[in-house]
Amino acid sequence: MLLAVGAAVAPVAQARRGRGHKHAHKGSHPGHGHGSAFTSLYTGPGPKPGPSILYAAPATAPELTNTGIWHAAPILVSGAEAYRDGEFLYQDYLFDDHGAHELPDPTDPQLSGVGDLFSMPNGTYTYPTGPGYAGNAADLVEFRVKPLTQATAFRITMNTMENPAPLAFSIAIGGTPGTTYAFPGGANVVAPAGLFLTVRPVDGQLRGQLTDAATGAPVPGPAPAVTVDTNRRQIQVEVPHSEWNPGMSTVRMAMGVGLWNNAKSAYLLPGLIATATMPGGGGLALHPAAFFNVAFRTGEPMPSVEQSTTAVLDASWWREKEQGAALAAGNISDLYAEVDFAKLWKKVTDNSGIPTTGPIDRIMASHFEPAQGTSFAHPCGFTGSPDAGGCSPEYLTQLQPYSIYVPPGPAPAGGYGLTLLLHSLSANYNQFMTSRNQAQFANRATPSIVITPEARGPDQSYEGLGAADVFEVWNTVAHLYKLNPADTDITGYSMGGIGTFKLAAQFPDLFARAQPTVGDESDNDVLASLRNVPVLMWNNLADELVNPALYLPTASKLAALGYRYQLDVYRPCLSTLCSPLFPDHLELAINDQFAPAAAFLGSATVDHDPAHVTYVVDAERNVPRYGLVGDHAYWVSDLTLRSAKSHSGKPEAEIDAFSRGFGVGDPTPSAVKLGLGQLTGGYMGPLLYASVTKTWNPPTPVPSEPRADVIDITATNLATASIDVTRADVDCNVQLKITTDGPLTVTLPGCNRIVHAG
Repeated sequence: MLLAVGAAVAPVAQARRGRGHKHAHKGSHPGHGHGSAFTSLYTGPGPKPGPSILYAAPATAPELTNTGIWHAAPILVSGAEAYRDGEFLYQDYLFDDHGAHELPDPTDPQLSGVGDLFSMPNGTYTYPTGPGYAGNAADLVEFRVKPLTQATAFRITMNTMENPAPLAFSIAIGGTPGTTYAFPGGANVVAPAGLFLTVRPVDGQLRGQLTDAATGAPVPGPAPAVTVDTNRRQIQVEVPHSEWNPGMSTVRMAMGVGLWNNAKSAYLLPGLIATATMPGGGGLALHPAAFFNVAFRTGEPMPSVEQSTTAVLDASWWREKEQGAALAAGNISDLYAEVDFAKLWKKVTDNSGIPTTGPIDRIMASHFEPAQGTSFAHPCGFTGSPDAGGCSPEYLTQLQPYSIYVPPGPAPAGGYGLTLLLHSLSANYNQFMTSRNQAQFANRATPSIVITPEARGPDQSYEGLGAADVFEVWNTVAHLYKLNPADTDITGYSMGGIGTFKLAAQFPDLFARAQPTVGDESDNDVLASLRNVPVLMWNNLADELVNPALYLPTASKLAALGYRYQLDVYRPCLSTLCSPLFPDHLELAINDQFAPAAAFLGSATVDHDPAHVTYVVDAERNVPRYGLVGDHAYWVSDLTLRSAKSHSGKPEAEIDAFSRGFGVGDPTPSAVKLGLGQLTGGYMGPLLYASVTKTWNPPTPVPSEPRADVIDITATNLATASIDVTRADVDCNVQLKITTDGPLTVTLPGCNRIVHAG
């Protein structure tokens, strides 16, 4: 299923007659504080910078909605607990349903090659390959509990529910710390408990059972009532007070989610290798734990670059390292919640368990759900392009995770800056969590919120649905925090560095500056779009993956264009901390010192109305069904190709438009400056680099015509274009001096004027 983009914004230009007044669009409209229903995206005249998906109305995910007795707003911060509207909520992590840390299933497609090398799960469980499991059937999203007049109600929400029949879960209720009992159904897991509430399939329907933890006997009386809402992927259970009544007490709870073996009326246990009906990844364990996912993990370790030697074998990328260890030991005693029913009856609001600053894992609702679950059958790897055939996204559900770093201290009066920090190939959204890479980009003179989207998988190259995910996360954050839309930068590592070039070139008017690390641009034609976006490139001389043959042509193209850029080339890795797999490619990541890069981004802001605009339309990177079309920049829009292929054989067109209405000429590019330097303060000691820099001298007034009602346009393979005359600081009588290699139609919206050339 593909959900439509809501309220997609078309890049329609708005024009006003008259010139001599330059409008400012650098700030956002006032917000109302963190957590308010405001947006802080660009609100100036069109064309709006960036793709329409960035401005789409927030999506509604059924899994995040309430019905019946449930009213509390979801937390959407993973690993957090809260009391809201008489309900206790726990928010779990997404795609963390990997079970115990045993020996990996050798047939697990997620572990093949290097596709997930730096986003490898800690748990080793794999789902049955038959229908109904979708590689994600036991992925807990949320747990809730609330007292009713005659019963206690529980609700769990799942990420995937193609078919509830295979699902089962158990909740340990009460108990004394240090005294453990086995979960029912042969789960091979223990925890303190007085009672166990188990929901499992019986005759094709989910049924509830309350048992005494000590004896295993069912509690006398009617069975708990179970209701399943497959649209919301929610299961509600009501336990009558005649069976159990918590009153005003504080009750310890623990919970695990797994699959059910109908033939044995017990939990389905993993073997070594997954089959159509049996999970794998149980390794050599004689009594493997049945649970794929455990609740109440508020203290899960965060990944760290200092764990580089163990990041692959004992990973915490998916925030399930503690879960994997506890399940391998068959004991989840340390993973529990203390639910205060007095707070629930009094409807106390308590959000103290929700982190508000520093690194945080959050959940968003996407506009798109190609399917439920996950799929690792068609990875992109080092080659291939999503949505162009041959490979496809891995994480398919409507709910998607992302990492955010919120600087400590008060929010800036003018709004936070925003920094996109894009993850590497084979990595995930938590790649930079706890790193200085993340924190240094955030804690600048003007604090900047840093976001790392999952981008739908480890290898989507920030194209197609992977690129749409970036802008959906941005949109979500803009509804949570007051941002200054002119204070936005883009950066990333490896594939994220490549994505930095891609997204900055496709949507240059979104970004003040770009800082790719060990990245390059494979199509150097599009670099012309970066006229108004200075670039700092960090690369390594002996990089095994992004070598000089790749990044030097990128730098050379920027130099030939006369654009502002700096290329710092670092010496090969000489430290004992070097990665054994990619010693030079990963050197800067392991060194983890990005203060100079953060200083480069600084407090620069986007000039939404520059005098000179150059833009390349790359039709191959446009995916209209995801609201992802680059056909405009600054005050130029509605750009279409005349031919499916330009003279270079690519589906590209280019416009260069220079407005004389601003009264400034083009800055004079400086000569290329060579230099040497060293990066200090990292884990590897001083790192030496050689630099190549080109900058601009300050703009100078045009001596012969200080202000002129003229726009010079040069076009290649361009069929149509629109000019916003007000934003170009001219009027409707502007003279268009057009040089084109074929027929071109230029529209001046609001002026009732169309110009044909060629």
